Amino acid sequence: MPWLEEQLHAVVQQQCEEVWEVVVSDNGSTDQSVELVEQLITQGQPIRLVDASEVCGPGATRNVGVRAARGGLIAFCDADDVVQPGWLQASVRSLGEAEATGGLTDYWSLNGLPVPVPAIPRPPPARAQFGFLDAAMSSNFAVHRDVFEQLDGFDEALMVGEDTDLCWRIQLLGFRFALSDAVVARRDRSTVSAVFKRYVAYGRCGPVLYRRHKSFGLKSEPRAALRAWAWLFLSLPRLHGSDFRITWVETAGWRCGRLLESVRQGVFFP
Repeated sequence: MPWLEEQLHAVVQQQCEEVWEVVVSDNGSTDQSVELVEQLITQGQPIRLVDASEVCGPGATRNVGVRAARGGLIAFCDADDVVQPGWLQASVRSLGEAEATGGLTDYWSLNGLPVPVPAIPRPPPARAQFGFLDAAMSSNFAVHRDVFEQLDGFDEALMVGEDTDLCWRIQLLGFRFALSDAVVARRDRSTVSAVFKRYVAYGRCGPVLYRRHKSFGLKSEPRAALRAWAWLFLSLPRLHGSDFRITWVETAGWRCGRLLESVRQGVFFP
């Protein structure tokens, strides 16, 4: 709940020329998140709370929120991150040039990492990860409502990768996707086990997306996979360094997830 409170305060402080509202889609939370949102509503904040406890998964939860929203432009963010000043206006501005957009990510502010020089937020990683079409992360994604509804929103069967899948489907129908300068500070997991679990889930989405989109040009890259596994083995002596350990665990989790889901899906996308 403390993370949600920080995010909501950041969202309601946004400045935008358009009339806007905040929709919180609650997927059966068991902490005091609902009470927090209701308290902010009584304070006059432009927030509406919708009950998404009857659905399963992040995509379905967001779809419930969109159905409740009243606007023609939809911008998504996650409860555990923090949108930066100008995020909403930048998202709206970018939707004047494209039907869907993905913003930038600050990976250091919420994770105790040194500020890089230059301190430039990074774009979504989908193109580097897959070598296919552009995509946004759901934590910083904006789309025209009519386009979202034309594609029936996020695929509710996907528990991970539903954001990439939607962005690809949008572009495959001929709609424009653009990179915006809307910035979100991302909060990563702090323990090794939590990081590994999260990146296994990220890795699992790859074979699922490959099975769905290989006919449109998504390719398997076994050489890149081999290089990644070689790097993992050769880097084992460096694991005594705590900073490097997290990077290693992220890569290991991602690759393990790909292998596990490749077997399950019956495809070769290591």
